Amino acid sequence: MSQDDHDAEMDNGSSSEVPNGGTAPAASSSKGKGKAKEAPSTLAAAQANATDSEDLLPWVEKYRPTTLDDLVSHKDITATVEKFIEKNRLPHLLFYGPPGTGKTSTILAMARRIYGDEWKKNVLELNASDERGIEVVREQVKSFASTRNVFSSTSSAYKLIVLDEADAMTTAAQGALRRVIEQYTRNVRFCIICNYVNKIIPAIQSRCTRFRFNPLELDQVDDRLQHVIERENVNLTQDGKEALLKLSKGDMRRALNVLQACHAAYDRIDEAAVYNCTGNPYPADIEAIVTSMMNDEFTSAYQNITTMKVQKGMALADMVSGIYDFLMTLKLPAASRVYLLDQLGQIEHRLSTGGSERIQLTALLGAVKMGVQLADDQQKSKK
Repeated sequence: MSQDDHDAEMDNGSSSEVPNGGTAPAASSSKGKGKAKEAPSTLAAAQANATDSEDLLPWVEKYRPTTLDDLVSHKDITATVEKFIEKNRLPHLLFYGPPGTGKTSTILAMARRIYGDEWKKNVLELNASDERGIEVVREQVKSFASTRNVFSSTSSAYKLIVLDEADAMTTAAQGALRRVIEQYTRNVRFCIICNYVNKIIPAIQSRCTRFRFNPLELDQVDDRLQHVIERENVNLTQDGKEALLKLSKGDMRRALNVLQACHAAYDRIDEAAVYNCTGNPYPADIEAIVTSMMNDEFTSAYQNITTMKVQKGMALADMVSGIYDFLMTLKLPAASRVYLLDQLGQIEHRLSTGGSERIQLTALLGAVKMGVQLADDQQKSKK
């Protein structure tokens, strides 16, 4: 046998025969099929994990608006911010107003609008209530502000520092921040977010463009809630929705948190479920308490209210808030209304500073009795 014939025979044998006489498997083809079979299961597992992780998110994060167009309120503010971005003339910003009104969502949506997919590289977000001292300004803020993003593909030459809950910062830290804002304006823009603007020093306020975020209108809260209700298949009754909107008081975060808590605890969410989840007194209980205060003898009223307070597990601070809402619906003489509101404010303040609930309850009862007496005296004087 020639060398060429031997080589040809070896080639044929290697491709078609194995020592035991069987046919050799197509290794590469078999391997490819194995991978093809595994890929769908791996993809399905990844999708399942992503879905599970999304389901575990609080709804305030899961449904947080990601673009300025997604924001349901404060269209005047978002329109102004859009113009700043389009002209590339973003000033330092100061967002202030009650909790849950969209301050943080607005600035994060703005960051995505400016930087696109690279927004996390260009934004330093700090919660000033956790890190409120001067060291934060000297270390983290100054370090981030003093550098520029040379390799960024975005057109903006500046980065963004978001200081959330800045009203918790110490005066010394705010003083140091004032100097940093001045020094690094070329590299960075600051957005300062707070609930109480009076706790921000004037030197910082004067360096920022201020925007006030008012509580959301109830129809705006309702629209956003309806979107979440449909996505999460929540069984919410009409009286449950009305109670939820009333208790939210324009705070979108509170509305979503209460809705999620009720959905976890109840298959059907009605008014009773909402009040049970929040721990707020029922309107009927508040009406019964005020009626007893106005009409019953002092000792009897005190005993009735104490018994109801224990049985229902009510906190006096929640009772004061409920009584305030109820009194605002009553027709009272001006002098009586002014006196009662002043007393409610003082009692609430004393409770917030650690005052005894027992003593403050007697003060509340005495204030209502005096308010009724003032109303009666005014009626008699008219006659």
